[in-house]
Amino acid sequence: MQDLEKLQKIINYTFKDESMLLTAMSHSSYTNEAKGEFQSNERLEFLGDSVLGFITADYFYRNFTHQPEGDLTRLRSATVCEKSLCGFAQKIGLGDFILLGKGEIVSEGNKRPSILADAFEALIAAIYIDGGFGPAKDFVLQFVEGSVKKAKSHKDYKTILQEVVQRNPEERVEYVLVNESGPDHDKCFEVEVHINSNIVGKGVGKSKKMAEQHAAKQALELMGI
Repeated sequence: MQDLEKLQKIINYTFKDESMLLTAMSHSSYTNEAKGEFQSNERLEFLGDSVLGFITADYFYRNFTHQPEGDLTRLRSATVCEKSLCGFAQKIGLGDFILLGKGEIVSEGNKRPSILADAFEALIAAIYIDGGFGPAKDFVLQFVEGSVKKAKSHKDYKTILQEVVQRNPEERVEYVLVNESGPDHDKCFEVEVHINSNIVGKGVGKSKKMAEQHAAKQALELMGI
């Protein structure tokens, strides 16, 4: 049996009912071999997905007040995707505490992104059931806020430019590919960014996205931003 006391110290939450944490860490492969002696974490994962979705939606709604619905949806989707949840689980070493069946142990199932992500969602639900919404929110936000800060450290010039332009509803931003050169393995793209058909920036990059970022950066510099 894994050291659940150690896990509680890592997550900074002490369970009133430790069996809830045990269930959250019990993969179906483990409970199947135990022949019904334990519940798997699948039901908790179902609940945790919804709790996580609400907490992140509430966070982005309150903290990104000028972002439209589509942008908020993309932010939340990026935060609750399997890749992100797997990363959150890895930060706390959750794979060391997941109970697996013999076959999953051999195949190192505790490193599989889907298993890690599911266990993380189950853990959220376990905290929610055991301690209520407050502790669950505190637990989730430490990961969400860290993820947002990391994203902000890498400037997204296209998003910044879009936010600037949206202040004037009559203005529209368009990125136009004006040149593409080089062999398939070493392409070079040149892009212009237009605001209402006026060229306000140009960019070159090894991908269209990179060229667009450079064009947006030049446009912002032209605006003094």
